[in-house]
Amino acid sequence: LGATAETVVHFADLTDDEIEAYVATGEPLQVAGAFTIDGLGAPFVRGIEGDHTNVVGLSLPLLRELLRDLGVRWSDLTT
Repeated sequence: LGATAETVVHFADLTDDEIEAYVATGEPLQVAGAFTIDGLGAPFVRGIEGDHTNVVGLSLPLLRELLRDLGVRWSDLTT
């Protein structure tokens, strides 16, 4: 049992000053991919193609499908 999810993140064109200021916050050094979609890196994202939860770290729709394939109902996990 296995699967992958693909998500494409489109970034704005950044100036050197914007990059330096963002790196100076320390945030990109503490997270996978060097940016956070829901933090200080959010203003640099122009758009997302695909599942936004995949960008955060785990595709929840894909997880739900995989669990269903194993006979686990999503509602059993949330009640």
